[in-house]
Amino acid sequence: MQLRCGKFQFTFPRPAAIMGIVNVTPDSFSDGGQFLAPERAVAHAKQLVEEGADIIDVGGESTRPGAVPVPEAEELRRVLPVLEELAGQIKVPISIDTMKPGVARAALKGGASIVNDVGADRTDCEMWRLVADTGAGYICVHMQGTPQNMQIAPSYKDVVAEVTDYFLNLVTKLNDCGVAHEQLIIDPGIGFGKTAEHNLRLLAGIGSFARLERPLLLGMSRKSFLGARPGGKAGRRVTEGLACACLAVEAGVQMIRTHDVAETVAAVRMTESILAKRRV
Repeated sequence: MQLRCGKFQFTFPRPAAIMGIVNVTPDSFSDGGQFLAPERAVAHAKQLVEEGADIIDVGGESTRPGAVPVPEAEELRRVLPVLEELAGQIKVPISIDTMKPGVARAALKGGASIVNDVGADRTDCEMWRLVADTGAGYICVHMQGTPQNMQIAPSYKDVVAEVTDYFLNLVTKLNDCGVAHEQLIIDPGIGFGKTAEHNLRLLAGIGSFARLERPLLLGMSRKSFLGARPGGKAGRRVTEGLACACLAVEAGVQMIRTHDVAETVAAVRMTESILAKRRV
């Protein structure tokens, strides 16, 4: 299976790709404000690459539950200096985490190769045509609702079946807008319009998404559902996230998005080493 992201290409099967998160925001749920200054964001991204990140994901607008939308000009002000500086200093693909076509366009010109779109359930093709025209990778995320209302009583009869059907329909729309199959990455959207029970059911049924024949990306890192188990606690929830990442890789997930790159690389690579012995 091939994945094309501008000048970069991934061929699967291969070791799971680890995407490191760089939030250039004052209000992200886990690290808001820590990397708002461009120089700190750049330094953090370079550190994540040293720790083993295969992709760096830069975002200038929080998509946590209840987050207030950011004007396009402000989002650009936050992300462009970071992207432009990073593009000349790291040799891994850069992803822009945005729902705005204007931000995506500027980011791709500034050195990004992937668009990470939590607003992929669109009514127009502007973002998709941009992706088609530039050859960028496109992470299409499932989200029920918007960041402002997605956690207000999310409801599914069968979350795995409904999210799978969503992607089957979305991929057809994307192809019709000129986006090649090889550009697509599927993200079931853990925490985006789902209860803790929905998230656990998605993770338990993640193998069902293999029928889409595209790389699967999961982002569980530090999310609140990780503390929902009996005895679970608030905090960074790194250990719980690593458990999910390792089980996901065992189930065939090809990409993991995380704040905690060094820990995730170590845990996932050990998981892969054990799985390789099963096949001998």
